[in-house]
Amino acid sequence: MTGEQYERISAPFRGAVQTRVLTRLNQVLTYVCYLLYPVLLAVLAVRWDGWFWRALLVPAISFLLLSLVRKWLNWPRPYQVLDIQPLIHKDTQGKSMPSRHVFSVFVIAMTYLWVMPWAGVVLLALGALMAVIRVIGGVHFPRDVLVGAAVGVLSGLIGYWWIP
Repeated sequence: MTGEQYERISAPFRGAVQTRVLTRLNQVLTYVCYLLYPVLLAVLAVRWDGWFWRALLVPAISFLLLSLVRKWLNWPRPYQVLDIQPLIHKDTQGKSMPSRHVFSVFVIAMTYLWVMPWAGVVLLALGALMAVIRVIGGVHFPRDVLVGAAVGVLSGLIGYWWIP
């Protein structure tokens, strides 16, 4: 993505109200998705569901591995390499690829798909929305959110369906 391309996709959100709405929506989606995960774990724990440990460990191990790879890659963020003013304020330098926010929503969605499929589908849609917001907000390149989503889905597939 070039600075021109970013300016073109972010232009409709450059007004004060639109920027506030975009920023708030990013925050709300983050909090909702991150709160739904402990809720699911609590429900599984209360029900003494044997699946609790898998629902805990698959996202946790995946998150740790993704964080290590991201730190090792340390790819710059759009606002570091393009001459842009991001709509979502962030001071972080590097660690853009893959998007950990998007990864987290997708691996949580995969967890819900296994336990409560309709909620998993809703979370996948929210994850896609978050990915778009993170790109429009200027904190991630499209490749960052696509890889984050793909790794989240693959972590779920491997951890829940392919490993007995």
